[in-house]
Amino acid sequence: MNKPNVILILADDMGIGDLTCYNPVSKLETTNLGRLAAQGLRCNDAHASSALCTPSRYGLLTGRYNWRSSLKKIVIHGHGGHLIEDGRLTLGSLFKKAGYRTAVIGKWHLGMDWETISEPETFGQGPDVLESVKPEGLLLDHDKPVRNGPNDFGFDYCYVTPGSLDMPPYVFLENDRITERPNAITGTADFWPTKLSGTTKGIPYMSHWPLGPAAPCYDHQDVVPDSAERVLKLIDDYAESDDPFFLYYPLHAPHVPCLPTPEFEGKSSLGPYGDMVLMIDNIVGRIIDKLDEKGLEDTIIIFSSDNGGEQEFPDHLTSYIYRGFKSDIWEGGHRVPFIVRYPGVVAPGSVSDRVVSLTDMLATFSDMLGLPLSDNEGEDSISNLPIWRGEDRPVREATVYHSGMGMFAIRQGKWKLEMCPDNGGFTRPGAEPLPSDAPGIQLYDMENDVGETTNLCDKFPDVVSELTTKLTGYVLNGRSTPGLPQSNTGPAWWPELNWITEP
Repeated sequence: MNKPNVILILADDMGIGDLTCYNPVSKLETTNLGRLAAQGLRCNDAHASSALCTPSRYGLLTGRYNWRSSLKKIVIHGHGGHLIEDGRLTLGSLFKKAGYRTAVIGKWHLGMDWETISEPETFGQGPDVLESVKPEGLLLDHDKPVRNGPNDFGFDYCYVTPGSLDMPPYVFLENDRITERPNAITGTADFWPTKLSGTTKGIPYMSHWPLGPAAPCYDHQDVVPDSAERVLKLIDDYAESDDPFFLYYPLHAPHVPCLPTPEFEGKSSLGPYGDMVLMIDNIVGRIIDKLDEKGLEDTIIIFSSDNGGEQEFPDHLTSYIYRGFKSDIWEGGHRVPFIVRYPGVVAPGSVSDRVVSLTDMLATFSDMLGLPLSDNEGEDSISNLPIWRGEDRPVREATVYHSGMGMFAIRQGKWKLEMCPDNGGFTRPGAEPLPSDAPGIQLYDMENDVGETTNLCDKFPDVVSELTTKLTGYVLNGRSTPGLPQSNTGPAWWPELNWITEP
């Protein structure tokens, strides 16, 4: 059996409209991502399972809808405990089972279990200062190994930050230990209260981060380029052996804080965010070139994003023609770029309009590797190999989406039903208030109204009923694929399941 290498690159908060291969009027010339698309397949209707990063990463790695986990909305903190259930199959453990070398470099953000101390470390700050600003992460024991991190979920090697660049503790973990313990507190005290207004002390919040303990080696601006260098070095190392490898590379960018290196500062017309997108495009190009240099032609490259973009610009559509942004149940929250290069299988320059989900990666690679999934593995994962091979047919019966605040939507064919009256996500500054007579649900015809402008729930009650029944079955059966019913993690019912009668 052929075992190609696999590199899975996941951007953080990158909108589909940022890529010129999706948005021809994008203000950002993403030439290397365009090169990747020209060498492979571009999927136009690809979706993260959630419109936020922790839950969408859970869905990607486990092939299970994120809301089946114990996290029913929002995200976990950088110091949060592990989210993936003990013993659950992940992409890492699937590839490891198939004899691959496995690694993750970048942003983990799926939790791990830290040892704690009884008294907070002050890092030279007075107790009165710490009490007034309350930085997070002061009770972690930085001298002890963590448990239930990436190594415990299928990755032979990891070099990661626990969370986003705006989430303390600001440390690196190499396998189960931090590389250097914190020795100071860094950040901005009023970051979160002013984040929603778009500034921190009059300075754009995208260049700042909240207070927390930081290691001497942790420079926010260097995290993205340093991680890229580690990825390239690892490819060099892997090229010395014929054994296949799986490299999961979850980028920290263009998630805030946006801190482009001097080489890219000012290269775009969209400020630090645009500069970071161009920096990502350059990194993708360097990975392609490195594989060519090392003769690793038999390597699958996948590029996607964990959710939709967060930034708004007057002359650039981060969400392209779609409504909404990161955290929203509308398309802009979860429709993401998805490009796959698979030499000898995927036709160069091909395009698919079929609906796919990031949860499909587990079943797709299970199919490729000839390792069938058990009933309690990848419960919401469907193989995309037929689409990769050029077959123009749907692979999914229906697809479920989830918003930042835990609201549900289901898409089948042209219909999309949203189980909430509004965006289901974070309220953006300046958003129009919902009309008092607004329906409690939304139904859109995605063939004729991809911008989700006309709510048809009152005109098609039969469609609403049919999709509600299907969504209810997906929730209660613990799966959306054929197989024995499974249990969701956590309570059998939670408030966001407002269309199901509480048991």
